[in-house]
Amino acid sequence: MDRDDMKARTKAFALAVIRLTQALPRTETARIIGRQLLRSGTSVGANYRAACLARSTADFISKLGIVAEEADWSQYWMELLIEAKALDHAAVASLMNEAREIASIAIASVGTARKHNPKFQIPSPKP
Repeated sequence: MDRDDMKARTKAFALAVIRLTQALPRTETARIIGRQLLRSGTSVGANYRAACLARSTADFISKLGIVAEEADWSQYWMELLIEAKALDHAAVASLMNEAREIASIAIASVGTARKHNPKFQIPSPKP
């Protein structure tokens, strides 16, 4: 997947999160957790774009780490909304899967960046 495809994918994820949070019930729980979901879900794409403009490998790895973290947090907030009975699992299953996939792609990209830059390789333990 190239950068433009991933930019589009993370933007589509953010838009889906926006639509989801707008449709949440008007309860205090849904409002508070929904706000957290909105922050993390929209942060995924913003941080991916920042990674694309990274000034160094370290900056790139750091930003992609944030992408993975925010995608994982988005999944967590959706899980809480489901368990709090503010959302139906079936209604967000594909969005939760997308969060997992985006996190996996970001983690794999971090691994690739580290592999191709000796400065960021994790040394093997000495015997």
